[in-house]
Amino acid sequence: MSTLFTKIINQEIPSFKIAENDLFYSFLDIRPISSGHTLVIPKVETDHFFELEDKYLSQIMIFARPIVHAIEKAIPCLRVGAMIAGLEVPHAHLHLVPIQSMGEFSFAHAKAAKLDDLEVVQQKILAGLRL
Repeated sequence: MSTLFTKIINQEIPSFKIAENDLFYSFLDIRPISSGHTLVIPKVETDHFFELEDKYLSQIMIFARPIVHAIEKAIPCLRVGAMIAGLEVPHAHLHLVPIQSMGEFSFAHAKAAKLDDLEVVQQKILAGLRL
């Protein structure tokens, strides 16, 4: 059975896409910890992040780097934190979260986002994205 993320990759479920290549897909989290919270997922279904094949593990941060730079341009923050939690959806994924402090870097701050707000954030990030 396909995971929620595979359905997003296959466009069976809409998303606010940020970037895509042959191996990865990136989109805004609909329950962001902070505005600009972006997910990077491999296009292969693997539940545990560190069980991904080497080609995915070795390339995910390279794929994420221009996305992080675009988030930093679009969203005022001190850093874009990266987190591998993997409990929400049984599909390996990397969270990229704009933060001002470590205290903000927690799922306790996650809230459902309005679709209009996500579209505005998506456009801001895409404006600064260079792949």
